[in-house]
Amino acid sequence: MPEPDPREPAGSSLHTVQRPLARRRVWDWLLGALAMLLLLVLAGWIIWMRLTQPVGTAAESAPTVAAGNPGAATDPFARPGAPTPPASLSVDEVWLGDVSFEAGALVAAGTPFDDVVAHGVDVTSGPNGLVASYLDVTGTVPYHVVEGELPAGTSVGPAGNGEVRIETALEILGRELVVTAQGAVRVESGRIAVDPTAIDLGGPQWLSELLTEIVRELIVIEHEIEGLPEGLTLRTVDVEDDGFRATLVGTDVRVTG
Repeated sequence: MPEPDPREPAGSSLHTVQRPLARRRVWDWLLGALAMLLLLVLAGWIIWMRLTQPVGTAAESAPTVAAGNPGAATDPFARPGAPTPPASLSVDEVWLGDVSFEAGALVAAGTPFDDVVAHGVDVTSGPNGLVASYLDVTGTVPYHVVEGELPAGTSVGPAGNGEVRIETALEILGRELVVTAQGAVRVESGRIAVDPTAIDLGGPQWLSELLTEIVRELIVIEHEIEGLPEGLTLRTVDVEDDGFRATLVGTDVRVTG
């Protein structure tokens, strides 16, 4: 056995053995940490791939509304689409899948109806006339038509915010009382109805309040659109500069015949 070199300090051989062991432990720890990091990254990637999907997949898998669905959310009147000819269509009948009609003015039953737009679906023409499985008609009732149903001298026009302005002169006790009112427009039992929301008699406030209920009944408007095919029902009405813009809708409507 070789004798230790007296020039080396005591314990130097022990330090020489321990240094490689310490380096190996550090290297093993680094390899373990790197492996753990790779496992975490791999696990995160797998979870992300399971939770997500390729771009555009959601849009492709989203439910769509069929073209013939009568309850499409974009159509407030449930207008049907993509009809097919009836199996019972005879040789002396003509079938039209979709018909549109526009007219600047229309007169029915002596009453004008302006800027008319009509749309029919599944229309059959034959010996019994023209019948539409679905029909909607939109047009404007001029203010002068409604004025003709009110006391003489009454004027009706737009007041803003969806209301109308009514001005009339009432004869009370041999005197003429000028009344100005605003009214809200609504559909009531298939008619255009206007209920006064504010009444001004041009005098003291207490006088207006005293006579309001008496005057109210005299300026209430209820107008029925006449002359159009039976089966059409008034659905909506809006106030415009030249009159009441009304939309009527019906099913199995006999247009002619």
